[in-house]
Amino acid sequence: MPLPFHIVDVFAESKYSGNQLAVFENAQDLTQAEMQNIAREINFAESTFITQIDKKTNAATIRIFTPEFEMKFAGHPIIGTAWVIMNRIFSDPKQPINLMVPIGKIPVYQEGELVWLQSAQPEFFSTFSSEGFSEFSTLKKNDFSAELPIQEVSTGSAFVIVPLNNREALTNLKLDLLCTHEWLQSNCKTAFQALYFFYLEGNDLYSRMLYIENGQLKEDAATGSASTCLQAYLLKYHAANLQITNQQGDAIGRPSKIYFNGQWDGVNFDIKIGGNSQYIAKGTWEV
Repeated sequence: MPLPFHIVDVFAESKYSGNQLAVFENAQDLTQAEMQNIAREINFAESTFITQIDKKTNAATIRIFTPEFEMKFAGHPIIGTAWVIMNRIFSDPKQPINLMVPIGKIPVYQEGELVWLQSAQPEFFSTFSSEGFSEFSTLKKNDFSAELPIQEVSTGSAFVIVPLNNREALTNLKLDLLCTHEWLQSNCKTAFQALYFFYLEGNDLYSRMLYIENGQLKEDAATGSASTCLQAYLLKYHAANLQITNQQGDAIGRPSKIYFNGQWDGVNFDIKIGGNSQYIAKGTWEV
């Protein structure tokens, strides 16, 4: 069975940067196992499968897979898939669309070249002491922010948000695989377990996302779901109105830019992230 697919770089200002994504059309007849096998074969951070599309209502249903498991929500796959749908399938990027994912409906729209998504309301879980990080990282006590907490936050996928007080510590950060795995298993509230380190100085925001998959310690080039969590965190602890650019991926040679636009009124969060997508290739996959 031939399956049309597209490859895009997401949160990328130019080709061959940002986060890679494969988007598969006409996937409604695939089993979950087949989708998982395809995602494992292409081996990007995530691949998406369009299982339903309705041009009359500007809506689509998608499923998101890493090489190891299916995700309920992920930012760069939603941004990239929406770009493909609006610019290559619907051919009308001016019309907002709704993407249905396991956590619900995600409104997406395009302004100029930027595609924006509206995230779900965040959940704030446990806070942690920085002392435990010395057991699995190169970080020292004075590398952590004294004003901001280390906390697990979710907008559909959960991340432990770790604020640092200098860019050098972020740049030189290294983790021990086994000890990191033990810490994540012992402390995280959700099945998806990852660490999102960041440094903020004025309007300069830099981040790194590290996680364990298939027994390997990996780093993501651009993480939209983590960025919605970080934006919620910053709205709560730093500023109730936020327009800033999150820079990620430099440590692995795939620089990315994730645009933040958020507000918090003390009760409800209005969290939007945006990014550019670069079209790389299209083809047909033989299932």
